[in-house]
Amino acid sequence: MKYYIGADLGTSALKLLLADTDGKIINTVTKSYDVYFPNPGWSEQNPLDWWEALVSGVKELTDGIDKNSVSGIGVGGQMHGLVILDENDEVIRPAILWNDGRTQKEVDYLNNTIGKEKLASLTGNIAFAGFTAPKILWLKENEPENFGRISKIMLPKDYINYRLTGVHSIDYSDASGTLLLDVENKCWSCEMLRICDVSEKQLPKLFESYDKTGVILPEILSELGLDGDVTVVAGAGDNAAAAIGTGTVLNGKCNISLGTSGTFFVSSDNYAKLNNNAIHSFCHANGDYHIMGCILSAASCNKWLCEDILKTNDYNEEQAEITDEKLGCNDVFFLPYLMGERSPINDTDARGVLIGMRLDTKRSDIVQAVLEGVAFAVRDNFEIAKEAGVNISRSTLCGGGAKSPLWRKIMANVLNIPIDIPSAEEGPGFGGAVLAMIGDGVYRNVSECAEKFVSVKGTVMPDADTVRRYNKQYNKFRQIYPSLKEVFKELK
Repeated sequence: MKYYIGADLGTSALKLLLADTDGKIINTVTKSYDVYFPNPGWSEQNPLDWWEALVSGVKELTDGIDKNSVSGIGVGGQMHGLVILDENDEVIRPAILWNDGRTQKEVDYLNNTIGKEKLASLTGNIAFAGFTAPKILWLKENEPENFGRISKIMLPKDYINYRLTGVHSIDYSDASGTLLLDVENKCWSCEMLRICDVSEKQLPKLFESYDKTGVILPEILSELGLDGDVTVVAGAGDNAAAAIGTGTVLNGKCNISLGTSGTFFVSSDNYAKLNNNAIHSFCHANGDYHIMGCILSAASCNKWLCEDILKTNDYNEEQAEITDEKLGCNDVFFLPYLMGERSPINDTDARGVLIGMRLDTKRSDIVQAVLEGVAFAVRDNFEIAKEAGVNISRSTLCGGGAKSPLWRKIMANVLNIPIDIPSAEEGPGFGGAVLAMIGDGVYRNVSECAEKFVSVKGTVMPDADTVRRYNKQYNKFRQIYPSLKEVFKELK
């Protein structure tokens, strides 16, 4: 029996799983590491911590199995983070992460001086604070000595792959989020490299996510406690990798994730040109394309309310009073912009807001408003996709928020589509393992794997009366942010 390692290089931890060729999960291991916040709004990590987590985690993951039976590894990772190496391939400074908010000046320069229309023509996207290109410009302006030492620019998972193989690689899905890739033509944009004052030789070689980029180096095999030829594939950005595990790989298939952040992800056979660029047009891990919207705070909003404000871990109890007749009838609204917002408003100054409370407002009304506010924020992205001609008839729902039957029902009715719940959810790590199987020749393509491994355990259908009520509520929700946009700028 062959086994494959899938790795999910997350913001708070590395999650590893070991799967066989039938998609059965044999073992899982999680290794945590620190996030550093050296200044307000900054978010950094030490790439060496990721590597140490991988080494110790793989040893634990494969304890008790034949070390020759591990045939491949694939990594799905946090996107957009800036990892820079010097001429000796040593890390120059801590990685600047996807949720770092220091680059608003650079984002404004790219979107307003270079111009959104030009950015879109070059890359298919506009600048967002989390993207890699603004981080490069920030580094050039604020740390010129470090900028001058750059030999290689990488993303987080690509650093892991480099340490495994000695090859500087990146896949198209992750490269899409750098704002350096011509997404439509799948090549680095020479003009964007010029704008950011970097050269193509400083960037990794581009691969499809399932492409074999090399094998684990002999000295690293020994360090990991493995043996034999172990295939390493290019891997994928976390959302593209996770889409494999929910079967979101065929044209028009949609998945919504309610994790710490929230994503709206639609697979497409063809590149989608989005005129307003409020959501992203990226390459997919299956070799095609996808469109995606990302809200920075999703299930984290409910966690914040329950654990930090209400001082409880009993999420179910907090939702118990929210019955069906209350859906779409709440007087309280919530803007879920606790970390600013990415898609579609692209505003790092935006804040979380509870509005509409009175003396008779109940605790459960506030809980309901938080769940609904996240759903409305997802719908903002949903509506833009529809305006671009994307037809979405149903969606899978995953992430921690998907465990709530109430939140599933709210999502189905706010979006007015059936919501499918996958039988199992393994996330980017499972997607990484599947990509490794393809790269090692076990399966032909991602679609074949999705058909074999993915199933649905239940579906939540929208209710016509509830949908009508939520349509009215959503129209009210849409008026709140524009009314407060200028106020947010004064709250810094």
